[in-house]
Amino acid sequence: MKTYKGKTLEQVLEEASNDLGIPIEDLSYEILLEEKRLFSKKVEIEVYETSDIVNYVVDYLNRIISLFVEDPHIKPSLNDDVIILEIETNHNSILIGKNGRTLAALNELVKIAAMRKFKKRVRILLDINDYKSDKYRKITSHAKRLARNVIKTKKPVTLDPMTADERRAVHNALGRIKGIKTESTGTGYNRRITISVDEPLSNE
Repeated sequence: MKTYKGKTLEQVLEEASNDLGIPIEDLSYEILLEEKRLFSKKVEIEVYETSDIVNYVVDYLNRIISLFVEDPHIKPSLNDDVIILEIETNHNSILIGKNGRTLAALNELVKIAAMRKFKKRVRILLDINDYKSDKYRKITSHAKRLARNVIKTKKPVTLDPMTADERRAVHNALGRIKGIKTESTGTGYNRRITISVDEPLSNE
């Protein structure tokens, strides 16, 4: 965290942006002081960096899962703008839950906590002993087989509901297949992907 002081919020944000090389709209900060005097103003803010967000979510997640398992080990990493938290534990079933629902709920809880704390969109992915990595491989492999069948039959196919990160993996995997398009429909836990033929627009 870094602290910046100045006469106006705009001035302080611009200084922080130039110092950190981060666009003003992407800064995460907290106003510590905004004082208005008769002939002057004084503003002080604390700017959070990516490492601060990572440390926060690791600590937050550790406090939650420590209620269920002993001595969890969390390994954080960054992939583009996604914070990946890999949990190593011998209690997979407790934290993963049926069809990964407990893991998905934990993921959403940590994401919401981080967004409230830092007042910005934060992308977080939780994985337990490579559960998510293995699931990505299975669902994308299954989706590719269905996509090839859609190309042959010209009939769209709708997949079972998936979490946002799983849908993203399928969209990315099928996006490389020529002649196929994917669309997410539905809300909440019922949101799912439909695979259909990407037919070119007629020139007529």
